[in-house]
Amino acid sequence: MKKKIAKMDLLLLFLIILYSVLGCIMIFSASSVLTVLKQGVASNYYFIRQCAILVISVIAAIIVTRFPLKSYKIISCFLMILIGASLVGLLLAGKITNGTKGWYELGFFNFQPAEFAKSIIIIYLAYSYEDIVKKKETRAFIYFIPLFFAEVIALLVLKQPDLGSAIIIGVLAILIFFAVPMPKKTRLRANLIIFIVAVIGVLGCVAFKDKIFTSYQLSRFSFLAPCSEEKRNERLGYQVCNGYIAIKNGGLFGLGFGNSTQKYLYLPEAHTDFIFPIIVEELGLVTGILIILGYIIILLQILKIAKNAPDVSMSLIAYGTCCYLALHTLVNLLGVLGLMPLTGVPLPFFSYGGSFAINAIVMIGITEKIAVESQNKKLRDKIIKL
Repeated sequence: MKKKIAKMDLLLLFLIILYSVLGCIMIFSASSVLTVLKQGVASNYYFIRQCAILVISVIAAIIVTRFPLKSYKIISCFLMILIGASLVGLLLAGKITNGTKGWYELGFFNFQPAEFAKSIIIIYLAYSYEDIVKKKETRAFIYFIPLFFAEVIALLVLKQPDLGSAIIIGVLAILIFFAVPMPKKTRLRANLIIFIVAVIGVLGCVAFKDKIFTSYQLSRFSFLAPCSEEKRNERLGYQVCNGYIAIKNGGLFGLGFGNSTQKYLYLPEAHTDFIFPIIVEELGLVTGILIILGYIIILLQILKIAKNAPDVSMSLIAYGTCCYLALHTLVNLLGVLGLMPLTGVPLPFFSYGGSFAINAIVMIGITEKIAVESQNKKLRDKIIKL
């Protein structure tokens, strides 16, 4: 075990542990008022639950990474079918919660198929494209077959409706597609097809927006000037505007841990989507900037693992994990800062949530396993040379 840990990316491991611990602490602070004043439970309610979720996540990561990476290929197609069926099941018989059919309520834990779909799609695409690359396929349409199934999952998520997760799944699949090694002519044809489909898709969304999106989803695209008199009375404008107030209150060094004023029910999602403004309010803008820099380091370390991976599938899994975390971080931060529509996407390792936390930590575990495999390959290559 010690030898495996020594071969891991220790900087990445340290930052993930640091962010997860700090996330639990900030969830306790951000949710302590809500739990007592509105929900009538103990102030540490969400803190305890998040700690339990982290323990479950680590156990899940250990179990998953005990299997050889090649074994993921065998079950990836089965998991795609399973996640597709679970999404269809939600649409047909799911319970509407907060305007969406997004969860299966399992008591202590709410199973959210859209979150598991992201990690499953990364693994499915990685092994599907590895087979295609090994065959040295030159027909462009063959490369679009795995992408098609991934985008079907994105459409099922959009129908819940969960616009944020649907966008992340759709973009994630396309980013992995662009990372697949192809012959030059095939790549040019594939890129042209992607461009044409993207233009048609955007024009279709504009022309038939009322049929594709719900009125609530369309309202999210009106995100500019959230603190104007008109927007302040709307739910989304109210949230973003109070997020601004939290950031302004914090200044450079913050009001001190536990001293946020905006968590006093001004920010209804303080421990989930809007945890970053609470962090800045209590710990300051300097801490907020350091956290963003930490995310950049995490992503760069994962990209390094992807670059050094022994084969195509491992490289695409690590690259997909990087895109997965980057998209969540960007969409959350840009949303709470009013720079793009607010979509309800959690901030990795800080926001409260079960399904996302489990998937994120499992994917980090798999990425670290890839780092270990890379080190093992280097050692084998050295032995062969000797």
